Amino acid sequence: MAGLSGQAAIAGIGATEFSKDSGRSELRLAAEAVSAAVADAGLTPADVDGLVSFTMDTNAEIAVARAVGIKEMTYFSRIHYGGGAACATVQQAAMAVATGVADVVVAYRAFNERSGLRFGQVNSAVANQENSSGTDNAFSYPHGLSTPAAFVAMVAQRYMHEYGATSEDFGRIAVVDRKHAAVNPNAFFHGKPITLEDHQSSRYIAEPLHLLDCCQESDGGVAIVVVSAERARDLPQVPALISAAAAGSADDQFIMSSYYRDDLAGLPEMGLVGRQLWKQSGLGPSDMDMAILYDHFTPYTLMQLEELGFCGRGEAKDFVRRPGALEVGGELPLNTHGGQLGEAYIHGMNGIAEAVRQIRGDSVNQVENADKIVVTAGTGVPTSGLVLTRSQVN
Repeated sequence: MAGLSGQAAIAGIGATEFSKDSGRSELRLAAEAVSAAVADAGLTPADVDGLVSFTMDTNAEIAVARAVGIKEMTYFSRIHYGGGAACATVQQAAMAVATGVADVVVAYRAFNERSGLRFGQVNSAVANQENSSGTDNAFSYPHGLSTPAAFVAMVAQRYMHEYGATSEDFGRIAVVDRKHAAVNPNAFFHGKPITLEDHQSSRYIAEPLHLLDCCQESDGGVAIVVVSAERARDLPQVPALISAAAAGSADDQFIMSSYYRDDLAGLPEMGLVGRQLWKQSGLGPSDMDMAILYDHFTPYTLMQLEELGFCGRGEAKDFVRRPGALEVGGELPLNTHGGQLGEAYIHGMNGIAEAVRQIRGDSVNQVENADKIVVTAGTGVPTSGLVLTRSQVN
């Protein structure tokens, strides 16, 4: 895998608007996002010969190809485990390009996750599947652990107990995300910052998680175009080089309910991903100019800071308490698009797009000299991550 570093780059990004009621099919959302990304890269649908998405996406690659006008594909794949797939779709695309299996691969994710199937609601069908996932879920669903917020609340309680983190520490993530979203015209919460008091007074969803600890439910689509680093240099946009791309599943892994591990207050799968990212890229946490960390629930953002090595175990609370540390101009600017709490919840794909904008230098919350950025995918599940850079680093 170390040979993948610097071999591929993101040359185009595209997205629909982010809303609570798109008024159109998920296939149309996917087609719009893919078409926009291909045009952004200065390419045509005829140039595309690969598509990658999530197993949870309802839009088959061949349907997207027909809708967009892609003629022939030599590569197509799907990544499992919900939001944990986000960065892995780019990893798959990069591997296909680096090995010559395909020349132009587009990763996409599109859904009506607010006006259609809402992931945050109880869905008993997941415990009734006649497969291994149904068996796994049967250990938690009948006992009331039947929403993602409830799954995370268990871990958050243990994390608070072990390390002295507070609800206000979690809230600081939400406040920073919403501050960045407030000046992002594409964010659903554009013009709507919050205070820590707002966070604390919002209702509980699953204690200790308040409403403002939980990401949005969104309608929309995002697509990412991956080509070889060599080809990217000849395309119109500043390329975001894929200096590392990793995925990982840790010991005794479940889906957001890995409660049988000796250590409940950690995310070892993210630690595994982080170690791979630093090894592949030859960089480390101190080299990162900013971070896009998957923020479906705020406690997991603190835990990621620790697993990735930005601070020691139990020290994230102290990190986020430092005034301005996570804002533009701070020690580690975080989720400058507003994250999934502030911009939109598109299963982390919009975070990858923001990292590309930062590399290009055209983010609405531009970090000065943002040349090295770490991006993560969904946590609590088998997950993935990227290190994107403006130029070759090794």
